[in-house]
Amino acid sequence: MAQFTSYDGTKLAFRRAGAGRPLVCLPGGPGRTPGYLGDLGGLGAWRELILPDTRGTGESAVPADPATYRCDRLARDVEALRAELGLERIDLLGHSAGGSVALRYAAAYPERIDHLMLLSPGPQPLGLDFTDAQQQAAMRRRSAEPWYQEAQAAIQAAEAGDDSAETRLRYMPFFYGRWDDAARAHALVGFSERARAVQAGFYAPGAFDPPATRAGLAQVTAPVMVYAGEAEIGPTAELAAEAAGLFPSWELTVQPGAGHYPWLDDPAWFTAKLLAFLG
Repeated sequence: MAQFTSYDGTKLAFRRAGAGRPLVCLPGGPGRTPGYLGDLGGLGAWRELILPDTRGTGESAVPADPATYRCDRLARDVEALRAELGLERIDLLGHSAGGSVALRYAAAYPERIDHLMLLSPGPQPLGLDFTDAQQQAAMRRRSAEPWYQEAQAAIQAAEAGDDSAETRLRYMPFFYGRWDDAARAHALVGFSERARAVQAGFYAPGAFDPPATRAGLAQVTAPVMVYAGEAEIGPTAELAAEAAGLFPSWELTVQPGAGHYPWLDDPAWFTAKLLAFLG
């Protein structure tokens, strides 16, 4: 595990895995440690994955100011990491809430992006919303699954305020294309009580600023891919298409049968698409 000092003096950690040209991979959660990304379905055989621990999680220090957990301020940590790596431009992948951070980073530093991959990204920086009705419709697509009734009840319990690990595990089948032993094991990786502070600050007022974000993203000349699983419940493939459609040059990829972690559902398909995009 390597360390660097971010813009405010906070010591942050990152891990290198694989070999080849660096690919910075921002984990979701917010506040989930990047171990759940694994080697992204074998992508580490072709690229060196740079896997940072978000401030306040994993091996990264707790910042003096909890306001720095806000999404746009986490993007400043990405810029500090880029400088630490000595790269003029970076290939950047953001998954889920990490996709929100990647969007804010690209909008603030468009000249630093070489390739941008938004993997099941949080859509808030783009000003897009995912309504309860849309989520319910997406969940009903899985109604034939044997776990459906219990998982739906767990979603309702979570919406009523039950944020326990037990409840989270009960609704996790919705996030996987297949709820098998591999998915059950994966669902336990990367969560920590330390993440609660990140979650509390990530969505604070001013975190997303869609008008400014869109204006900044319009200056990105590098290739951009929006990637979603066909079986996603949030963001759905339809919402991913809406996000990609905001910028005519953006590319949309929808993986058949995949959920929120598409590299688990079909590693070969996933890796082939990303390598083709990255050239």
